[in-house]
Amino acid sequence: MSSIKRLGSIFQYIHQHPLAGKHKSRAYYKFFRWQLMSRLKPGVHKVKFVGDTVLIVDRNMKGATGNIYLGLHDFNDMTFLIHFLRSDDLFIDIGANVGSYTILAAGVSKASCISFEPVPFTYQSLLQNVRANSLEDKVQCLNKGVGGGGGFLYFTKAYDCVNHVIPEKSIQDFSKVVQVPVVALDEVCNSVNKPMLIKIDVEGFETEVLRGMNQLLANNYLKGIIIELNGSGARYGYNESDLHHLLLSNGFKPYTYDGFKRELTLVDSFGSFNTIYLKDIQFVQQRLSSAPTIHLFSENF
Repeated sequence: MSSIKRLGSIFQYIHQHPLAGKHKSRAYYKFFRWQLMSRLKPGVHKVKFVGDTVLIVDRNMKGATGNIYLGLHDFNDMTFLIHFLRSDDLFIDIGANVGSYTILAAGVSKASCISFEPVPFTYQSLLQNVRANSLEDKVQCLNKGVGGGGGFLYFTKAYDCVNHVIPEKSIQDFSKVVQVPVVALDEVCNSVNKPMLIKIDVEGFETEVLRGMNQLLANNYLKGIIIELNGSGARYGYNESDLHHLLLSNGFKPYTYDGFKRELTLVDSFGSFNTIYLKDIQFVQQRLSSAPTIHLFSENF
């Protein structure tokens, strides 16, 4: 993609974003300021996030740096997480990347977290962000993948927030991939408190992740799953409609969330980005309505 097309795509995203779209001048200022600052001073930067939290980022982190000029990159999903979680909850972040969701869960909502990031370089950035926010006692970071069982898998390592599992038979250059240990989530959660909310962002490998968490899906303590079903599963021969029906069969239903109104809307199926699957909806709604206010971009929500 050319630089002009890339800029056009970013500007369109700003205009369509629920928060930044209401504060376009501020969003553009933050965007161009970041572009200038990150070029004049290459390397990592500490930037303000939500409340007292910060993010350690560099200009190659396309997903995480979106938080700089958008406020919250995934606005409705991130506001749902902040409004829903409480300090005695456990949040599991599968595909944590550099930790945007983890920092919100532990640093803003004060929940405990188990955060999985398989790519070693990205995992080090996750650790940096946890340390920068003094959240070591709240967050357990694991340099592992999550799948249907134990073993090892190969991951790409050059695609920032879209690194993904690659079958060994498809690898043409082993210097461009990394072998990572993989665990089933049911095995991990046998020895810890049960999670209240799980986020799954694994670029098409969701089928295997859910295959390894049958016990958790059936457990009524788990109230929500934020999952990205965008067609990437086709690269592994998976049909994501099967995942939708699996979640329905375990009592979950798909919703969208309006972070400003704190309103959930039941939808027929999953969307092209993240979908929030929930059960025990009255419990969830009570939490959302009673959560503390978030202040960001001169907005309270």
